[in-house]
Amino acid sequence: MTTTSFATASFFDGRPTTEIAQALLGTTLLYRSNHGLIGGLIVETEAYLGTHDTAAHAYKGRRSKFTEPLYRAAGTLYIYQLRANLLFDIVTQPLNVPEGVLIRAIEPTYALDQMLTNRGKSGVQVTNGPGKLAQALGIHDQTYNLVSIDDSPFEISLKDVRHPRQIKAVPRVGVNPDAASGQLPLRFIVAGNPYISDSRKRDWQSDHGWQA
Repeated sequence: MTTTSFATASFFDGRPTTEIAQALLGTTLLYRSNHGLIGGLIVETEAYLGTHDTAAHAYKGRRSKFTEPLYRAAGTLYIYQLRANLLFDIVTQPLNVPEGVLIRAIEPTYALDQMLTNRGKSGVQVTNGPGKLAQALGIHDQTYNLVSIDDSPFEISLKDVRHPRQIKAVPRVGVNPDAASGQLPLRFIVAGNPYISDSRKRDWQSDHGWQA
């Protein structure tokens, strides 16, 4: 793991994708936008395991202009559009090993007012899902798709960190549940955090699931 204050491309190389997905929980995703620094604590991630994962864009080795970022080096950004939403994914394995982690939700800690403006929503609806997260950060296009995180305005702070009390592995959202990989517990959440995309109020914890 990198010893710097930010997760450089090397952070996303040399470990299983599932391990990286969990290591990202509690780190801070930051975007240096036109309105200044904006972002928050990562509370939900989803691992996609490449050519043998029926839910992955690279299943069976599919390679196209759309999926090309997945085949690039670890740390490459994969910003793609799904229906009307943009989603933020980071490649996690070496060249031509098409695996990645989707950042699904954050707990806002930087520039909440700007996120509220960007989203036009309040409360957990600001960032409790991958499309909402992109809107809240102000990601409007795929300009940084195929770009290494080292060369982008995005950073993952390893200094602004909270430690989850419990990480839960649960089934992914929005994939075919009947396919071979459909029910695999490859979505990782900070248990008790209200910003998780499918959380229920009765499961929310007053400390949002963070250790003291």
